[in-house]
Amino acid sequence: MIYIKSVYFNKKKTYNDSEYEFHIPAIKQLTEQKELKFTSDVTFFVGENGAGKSTLLESLAIAYGFNPEGGTRNFSFSTKDTHSQLSDYLVLSKSHVQAKDGFFYRAESFYNVSTNIDEFDVSLLDSYGGISLHEQSHGEGFLSLIKNRFGGNGLYILDEPEAALSPSRQMSLICLIDQLVERNSQFIIATHSPILMAFPNATIYQIDDKGFKTVTLEETEHYIITKAFTNNYKMMISELLE
Repeated sequence: MIYIKSVYFNKKKTYNDSEYEFHIPAIKQLTEQKELKFTSDVTFFVGENGAGKSTLLESLAIAYGFNPEGGTRNFSFSTKDTHSQLSDYLVLSKSHVQAKDGFFYRAESFYNVSTNIDEFDVSLLDSYGGISLHEQSHGEGFLSLIKNRFGGNGLYILDEPEAALSPSRQMSLICLIDQLVERNSQFIIATHSPILMAFPNATIYQIDDKGFKTVTLEETEHYIITKAFTNNYKMMISELLE
C-alpha cells in the first residue's frame, strides 16, 4: 500500500538558500522541481554520511506530521530543536487512502522517545510490549516496538534501524517488515545495511553528490565494498594497515 506517492519542492515559497541543506545535491534536485516518487511498498535511501538521506527522510516525516525526534503523530515532546526547516517547503502527494497507523523511528533519539513513553500513563506501555523500552537493550527495544506497536495499515519511516541490530536481527527485521507490508503498510528507510536493502521488490534511491537515482542492490557501494571485504578480508586489511 502506498500512502505517500511522491514528494516535491514548493517553488511558490521563498527559502533562504544560505542554509546548508539547500546546497546538498539531493535536496537541490528537489528545489529544481524534480519529483521524488514512491512506487514500492518499501523504499530505501542509501548513501554516504552527509549525502542528505537522513535530512530528506526527517523532513519528509515532519511534513507528514510526525514529531521531529520520532514517535507517532501524537508525540509532541522536544528535547532540542535541531531539525532542518526543509519540511516547510516540501509538498507530499498522498494516496486517497489514509494510513491508520504510523511511526517515525530515529536511532539517535530513540532514547528520548522511550523516556517519553514511560512518562505517559502506564497503560500506554501495553501497546509497546508491557515492558519499558529502557529495560531492554537498544536492539530488543526496537524489535519490541515493531512487534507490538506497529499495527499495519500504516506508514513507517525508519532512520538507520540497523544501528541497533546485529546481522541476524536485521534478518528478523526483514521478516517483520514483510509481515507489515502484507498488512497494507508502507516503509521509507534510510540505511547503510546491504542486508536490509535486499528486501524483495524494494526501490533503492542512491543519494550522492549527483543527486538521487534508483539503483539495484548490486550497484550500491555498500554491497560492493561489503562483498569485496568479506571475500578477501585479509588482503584488504593488509592494504588498509600498510
